[in-house]
Amino acid sequence: MKNSTYKKIYFTGSILISIWFGLSGFFELTHNPAVWDITQKLGYPAHFIYILGVFKILGVTILLIPNRFKRLKEWVFVGMYFDIIFAFFSKIAVLEPSSVIDTCVAITILSVTYFSFNRINHVIYTAKDLNT
Repeated sequence: MKNSTYKKIYFTGSILISIWFGLSGFFELTHNPAVWDITQKLGYPAHFIYILGVFKILGVTILLIPNRFKRLKEWVFVGMYFDIIFAFFSKIAVLEPSSVIDTCVAITILSVTYFSFNRINHVIYTAKDLNT
C-alpha cells in the first residue's frame, strides 16, 4: 500500500477512536447514566470512572495533534488497548456475551489505526524524538 493510503486509514481511524473515547470520557466526567451505570455495574468505583474520563480526554487530545508527540501517542494507544481489554473481560464476567460487540469493534478499529500509525512513522526513535 502507498503511504497516502496509510495516512487516510490513520486519519479516519483516529477520528473514529477519538469520537468513541472522547464521548466516553465526556460521559464519565458528566456522570451520564448511559456510561456511568454500566461501568458501576461492572464493579468499577466512582473515583476510577472519573480518572478514566480525564485520561480518555487527554489521550484523545494527544492523538488529534498532528505530527507531534509520536512517543506519547504510542502510550495513548497502549492506554486505549488496556481500556478496551478491561472492558471486554469485565463485560464477559458480569454481563452477557453479546455485550462485548462494541469492544470487538473498538479493538479492531484501534488495531488498524495503530498499524497505520506505525507504517506512516516507521517508529524508529532517537533522542531527538523525545522532544517531539
